[in-house]
Amino acid sequence: MTTDEATLVADPPPEPGPSGGQRTVGDLVRTFFRGVGQTLITLGVVVLLFIVYEVWVTNWFTDRENHRLRSQLETEWANGQDPLPLPGSGPHAIKLGTGIANLYIPRLGTDFAWTIVQGGDPPDQDVLSKGPAHYGETQLPGQKGNFAVAGHRVGKGEPFLNLDHLKPGDTVIVETGHDWYVYRVKGLDHGLKQPDADGIPGSEVVGPDDGSPLFPIPHDPSSTAATATESLMTMTTCTPKFTAENRLIVYAVLDTKLTVPWSGNTMPQSIRDLYQAVNG
Repeated sequence: MTTDEATLVADPPPEPGPSGGQRTVGDLVRTFFRGVGQTLITLGVVVLLFIVYEVWVTNWFTDRENHRLRSQLETEWANGQDPLPLPGSGPHAIKLGTGIANLYIPRLGTDFAWTIVQGGDPPDQDVLSKGPAHYGETQLPGQKGNFAVAGHRVGKGEPFLNLDHLKPGDTVIVETGHDWYVYRVKGLDHGLKQPDADGIPGSEVVGPDDGSPLFPIPHDPSSTAATATESLMTMTTCTPKFTAENRLIVYAVLDTKLTVPWSGNTMPQSIRDLYQAVNG
């Protein structure tokens, strides 16, 4: 090998730039920013896929699971079984994740129908991924005190996506194996924000760690089911949408109880009339 050949092997020529010459500082800067741009595009695609999963894919999974729980619950009702205890039957343990009742809200449309799932206190994400969940330490449907239910606002079925659309006097219907409970959103005479004579408004926003709306008498830490004079239903969800910054609370009070043996998917006429009153 000649001296010139050895030099060529040991010292390869510099990488040419765009014009065929040596790469300049400008070339390196452009390469750097091109790499940054490609990385940002990749990250954007990943974030977009994550949003698609959280909002749409989880909705599909939750809808499927909630329909399964509804079918299971209605089969139990048809066979004379009920996960809820009969009035006066004493303590009754309900398995977490079990469907306990069906929820209908005419203001949110004729297709709004969810099976309420038994949760802990508070319901964990596993239970909430199956549908709106009962706070396990609060009262049961129709009982004196506070029957409280949580639901996701965005993703995982988003049952309470439009909870803020409810108006004073709107009906919230809970179907059990023996009864239909018709609650009405509070604030009928003065709007959602001002409290009724009992000191409870139709709606409010509280911090994420504020558990006082769940007391048997909301915001009264000394209250018990025995001291409660009303049968309330409290619905909670995150607010604003797409965040968990605060909690939107909607309160309703029991207006009517209709006892009708379960007879398939047919609503009593008086319940169907409630939809007619809202939707015309």
